Amino acid sequence: MTGRELRIASGVAAGVVILGVAEVAAVWISADSTPLQAVGATIVDHTPDGLREWVIDRFGTNDKLVLFVLMGLVALVVAGVAGLAERVSRPVGSAIFAVFGVCAAVAAVARPHAAWTWALPSILGVVVGITVLRSLIRRIGEFETVTESDDVAIERRQVLRGLATAAALGVGAGVLGRVIGVRSRDVSGERADVQLPEPSGPAVAVDPGADLKIPGLASYVTPNSDFYRIDTALTVPQVSKADWSLRIHGMVDREIRLSYADLASRTPVERLVTLTCVSNPVGGDLIGNAMWLGYPLKDLLAEAGPHPDADMALSRSIDGFTAGSPLSVLIDGRDAILAVGMNGEPLPTAHGYPARLVVPGLYGYVSATKWVTEIEITRFDRAQAYWTKRGWSEYGPIKTGTRIDTPAGHGTLSAGMVTLAGVAWAQHRGIKGVEVRIDQGQWQPARLATEPSVDTWRQWAFDWDATPGLHTVWARSTDGNGETQTDKRQDVVPDGATGYPSITVRIA
Repeated sequence: MTGRELRIASGVAAGVVILGVAEVAAVWISADSTPLQAVGATIVDHTPDGLREWVIDRFGTNDKLVLFVLMGLVALVVAGVAGLAERVSRPVGSAIFAVFGVCAAVAAVARPHAAWTWALPSILGVVVGITVLRSLIRRIGEFETVTESDDVAIERRQVLRGLATAAALGVGAGVLGRVIGVRSRDVSGERADVQLPEPSGPAVAVDPGADLKIPGLASYVTPNSDFYRIDTALTVPQVSKADWSLRIHGMVDREIRLSYADLASRTPVERLVTLTCVSNPVGGDLIGNAMWLGYPLKDLLAEAGPHPDADMALSRSIDGFTAGSPLSVLIDGRDAILAVGMNGEPLPTAHGYPARLVVPGLYGYVSATKWVTEIEITRFDRAQAYWTKRGWSEYGPIKTGTRIDTPAGHGTLSAGMVTLAGVAWAQHRGIKGVEVRIDQGQWQPARLATEPSVDTWRQWAFDWDATPGLHTVWARSTDGNGETQTDKRQDVVPDGATGYPSITVRIA
């Protein structure tokens, strides 16, 4: 390796050390205080809507993994540049690392619920990283001054040994810190021991007629492992039920705080509710249906006594995310609940354990707060939530939508009878009908599965006598109020996508 290449490698090795030391330091502070976590969360908060939706559209629920990979690559490139620029008498690379450390520390302490100690992982990591960089660059300088061939070989081996040692220690520290941190905060064992309470009334049974069981068609109830996850948390918060509480305050007669133990004295309800992300494109899969166990929000709010002029419930997550729900929707009798169970299990950690909000009829960005810790009763003219500050609509009612699940688009099928199938939704209004159109033909009614609840999606199917050629299949739904979804194509910003879903298939 040339001196130039060795300098680049020294910068990369020192960068790895910075991240590794920061991971170890964060074990005693917070997982959210590491440089990548703090900077990544800041990027999420300030990503333009267009870019954010493009990423979600391309990568779906892997968006956070993609962000971490990109940040890691950028960090290594910057570290390599710092190593290339560093000299014994001209510490430009050290200055680059110092600037990175300051930016990461500022990003960390700016996070919700952060303390000043959150700056320490970045600072400690950079101090050690600069020390390693200076040491490696000094050895490289000595290597470059050697002229004897035998001495050159010896010095090169020593430099390479130093680089490998630094990189190995950095990687080892990072892995060790991450493993210890994850294990020390992991609540999966606690969650596995949770015994969910029995709901009031008879158990909710799913009507067998609600699931047509057609191959390729999404099941009526979405398994927890398949349920979509879109939120602003880069890593899943680990919240112990022993530490969790829900504070209801603001424009109320009395502030109340409920612990997880307090919920044990109450009787929950069990309800089927479909949740939809506002980022779901036409025909998209950011939607799922589950059986939720929880406590009616109208009862909890009634205990606090909202003031007559209040019109918003601003819910807050442990990670600082906020959602502004119309207060009227939470108390109008629909099954808006503080959920603790999902499909017969305690909430998965990725879906809000130990408690989250579930509100039929509203997109998740204004209602479905995971890891919820606060509900502030306020007004829309006094407060803004996380996404409404960024230009999204304040109220977020779910629009009528349809999806074609089978057959898959752009495939080739044999002529004859083909079963088209999918799901349709208009939460809290229900689905009255679904129609299918082949090419520019007439709209024809599809057959519908039973509808156990107007708060869930509804399966549909249509038997098509397919003729050879290239065909476009369209679908549309009519909600329980008799209103058919619009054919006007609209992007997800600012209040949800609209338009008819379609697929193109070739019939052989």
